[in-house]
Amino acid sequence: MSLVKFKRKPWGNLITSDFFDTDDFFENRLWKKKMDEPALNVKETDEAFEVELAAPGFAKKDFEVTIDDDCLNISAEKSDSKEEKEENYTRKEFSYNSFEKRLQLPDSVIDEGIKARYKDGILSFKLAKKEEAKAQEPKLKI
Repeated sequence: MSLVKFKRKPWGNLITSDFFDTDDFFENRLWKKKMDEPALNVKETDEAFEVELAAPGFAKKDFEVTIDDDCLNISAEKSDSKEEKEENYTRKEFSYNSFEKRLQLPDSVIDEGIKARYKDGILSFKLAKKEEAKAQEPKLKI
């Protein structure tokens, strides 16, 4: 006979299922919101700011883009469901995905000069700069 050390969980036997990974739950769930946000790249050129947001799996109609209080608000929502009925079973599948991103626009951006495009899972924005911002030299040269 061998003895196996029992490790008591602080919450008792509340969560004892083999399908519930407590380590994964506490390590990853705290940061889940940040992990679900799409990747974002911002590039500044002399004429404009270029923003790329990775959002694969969405359609153009799934996006809502607004400007409010000098912020560019990007949100998308997509849901899908399928049902298959056969003689002895019914299978239902569904999925739901959404995100929301809010970017503070600098004073040098022309609100009316924003162009957006969605292609191959990348949502791209070109934010035109005001004329006085285009003429400014960079603050730091190396």
